Amino acid sequence: MQDVMEFLEKHQISPSSVDIESLCNYKLSQMKDGEEGRESSIAMVQSYCNPVQSIPINKKVAVIDAGGTNLRTCTVYFDEKLNPVFEDFQHVSMPGIKDEVSSRTFFCVFADQVERLVDTVDSMGFCFSYAAKILPDHDGVPFLLSKEIKAPTVVGKHLGKELFEELTVRGHDMSKKKIIVMNDTVTTLLAALPAAKNLGCEGCIGFILGTGTNTAFMGKNGIINEESAGLDIRLGDIDRRFTDSTLNPNEHLLEKAISGAYLGPLALMIIRTAAAEGVFTKAFENAIASIEQLNTVEISSFVEGAPSVLDACISSKNDAEKLRTILEAFIERAAKISAANIAASILYTDYGKDKPVLVNADGTTFYNTPGMKEKTESYLADFLASKGRSAKFTNIRRSPMIGSAIGALSI
Repeated sequence: MQDVMEFLEKHQISPSSVDIESLCNYKLSQMKDGEEGRESSIAMVQSYCNPVQSIPINKKVAVIDAGGTNLRTCTVYFDEKLNPVFEDFQHVSMPGIKDEVSSRTFFCVFADQVERLVDTVDSMGFCFSYAAKILPDHDGVPFLLSKEIKAPTVVGKHLGKELFEELTVRGHDMSKKKIIVMNDTVTTLLAALPAAKNLGCEGCIGFILGTGTNTAFMGKNGIINEESAGLDIRLGDIDRRFTDSTLNPNEHLLEKAISGAYLGPLALMIIRTAAAEGVFTKAFENAIASIEQLNTVEISSFVEGAPSVLDACISSKNDAEKLRTILEAFIERAAKISAANIAASILYTDYGKDKPVLVNADGTTFYNTPGMKEKTESYLADFLASKGRSAKFTNIRRSPMIGSAIGALSI
């Protein structure tokens, strides 16, 4: 396997190519620059969300969850035990995934999905999982649509205002309705606040690793959505070649190294490069050239020994072992980067010294990619211990919707 190890080191794909201390310090400097208004690859967006101290019982709100590829809507209320109750749940694909759409079409799709709910509630929580500036009036203005969403004219629009105007045109009285736009990491953090005390923690971090990635923390000035996906992380030559092939090639570099929308395509480029450099047999090289697309689910399946599209490329045990080694190293590198990302968010606060910080981690990539969760937690625990800090992970189901409801109840 010497040729595999040399390949991984040469192209900076091995976990050893990532130094947590250096990456964490770099992110900390970018966080400071972003919060103080200097040029930074991390936006550090103020959420303007002051969570309610006591959650109202049985008060229904509408929730819009614009996730990576899915648009979900429902109503939510909290029962006497503060358990969230979800009703009238629906979901469709996000507009702009397959073909480019206009801003009009974009907001019409959102209105189609929320129209059945608006007359039953006074307020809405709008979880928008893309880079957006949040305004003091709780509206949000996208400044970049990542995850390959193709709706460029939505950038610069006021999300809540545009949605309310479309609903008004359709005959709904929106004059007394309220809406709060939040990022999914902010809603993930909000969802964890009630649990932190019960789990013996102080402070919360919202961490997303699904189709995309992001981080939020509770700072001195309220909840901050870092937009950490934009961290200008420079890795190896294959990574740079891959980012050059994506939409907005100089944006969201951290996300393109670790998130579900990109791990599969990036892995395919890595595998093909290894094959071209003679790491695999000629038969494997010819077979992998015929695979046009690869997603994160397929690479996870192969690593776990489950059926995968990659199986068709394997004609020898040696090729199979080499491929698994490359993919495991690639996933572990992503976990190490994730640990550095979370560590910086924790070290930027005063939390985690006397009691652990509660990290509410959400996203299928984090939980379904073999080794991602375990390696991230291990790297983070070791690094934080060296700094006199600690963290505890939790996974609150439907966090974006729960947090959106708490946000809606706070305005």
